[in-house]
Amino acid sequence: MAILRWVLIFLIFALLASIFGFSGAAGNFTEIAKILLFVFVVVLVISLFFGRTPRT
Repeated sequence: MAILRWVLIFLIFALLASIFGFSGAAGNFTEIAKILLFVFVVVLVISLFFGRTPRT
């Protein structure tokens, strides 16, 4: 869940940067958030397939 928190932080930074007119920084923050979201989804899918199985 830490990755998801970082995604939200970078999206908030992108929003603030775009409000204050820093379009270059807003674009960079958005790209970082996209990459982190992709990593989160990949790790989620991998953990769903190879997660722990209940012991009998």
